[in-house]
Amino acid sequence: MAVLVAANLVFHRWPGLFGLVTAVVVSILLLGVLRWAGGTWADAGLARGTLPRGARWALALIALVGLVYLAGALLPATRTVFEDRRYADLGGGEVMLRVFVLVPVGTVLVEEIAFRGVLYGLVRRARGTVWATAVSSLLFGLWHVLPSLHLATAKPALTAVFGDSALGGVLAVVAAVVFTAAAGVLFCELRRRSGSLLAPMGLHWAVNAFGYLAGFLLR
Repeated sequence: MAVLVAANLVFHRWPGLFGLVTAVVVSILLLGVLRWAGGTWADAGLARGTLPRGARWALALIALVGLVYLAGALLPATRTVFEDRRYADLGGGEVMLRVFVLVPVGTVLVEEIAFRGVLYGLVRRARGTVWATAVSSLLFGLWHVLPSLHLATAKPALTAVFGDSALGGVLAVVAAVVFTAAAGVLFCELRRRSGSLLAPMGLHWAVNAFGYLAGFLLR
């Protein structure tokens, strides 16, 4: 928990190269905690025998998310959901950097190892799947408090719902925490069903990366 709190503060304060290095260090450190606590690679969803199955799940989920985003971005009724003012000044190169470096390493790697790997694996060994899912998902939701502080004003679709007041900002953060906690439950279930961390990793990357692409293209 101490490692996760410190990492969350670092990522919020220094999201660039320093954040990337921190993500790798934190991932290695957390895997070390897993091994120190008696956990195995299977507990983290990284057992060699489960990787091919996890990769197949990941590819299928990436394709599915891509189709959903494409349809949503093309339909006038849902297009505004993907608009985001934070992408107004981004260039194509910076978007590619985020899609292929910052998202997979700075977001997906560290968050999946932390929440669906080490945390889920250790709690599951001690208390079972239900407790592991609940604890992992709740903390995953709280992890997104800092990144959601300006969400209400950044996305026009959310501004229309919550407004641009201080209260609206708080409600948007609460909504983001609830939504990401629910997403955490889905990620945990993918981890359980596939037996591999690659399945939630694939879905997590697709949702974030395609979100950047859609937001950039719909500026």
